[in-house]
Amino acid sequence: MSLYLMYGKYNPGALQDISPDRTEKARDLVQENGGSIKSCYALLGENDLLFVVNFPSIKGVVKASVEMGNLLGISFSTIPAITVDEFDKLF
Repeated sequence: MSLYLMYGKYNPGALQDISPDRTEKARDLVQENGGSIKSCYALLGENDLLFVVNFPSIKGVVKASVEMGNLLGISFSTIPAITVDEFDKLF
């Protein structure tokens, strides 16, 4: 499994639909695409949300990211991440 950071931004009008039900739909979409959520955060600033997720492949995380945008009104920028220990071993 690979770690990804998914930074989310609510589309216009999406703030009106904030609910625990929509959060559950996001969790379901991640799982349906083979991933798991390690943690979720609401943010202030340029981004509204941060999901820390694990996926077995880039294809699953891309599909989940696009589906969440289409179904939930949240656009995601998704970034792969590795731990600093893993990074240090590369050099």
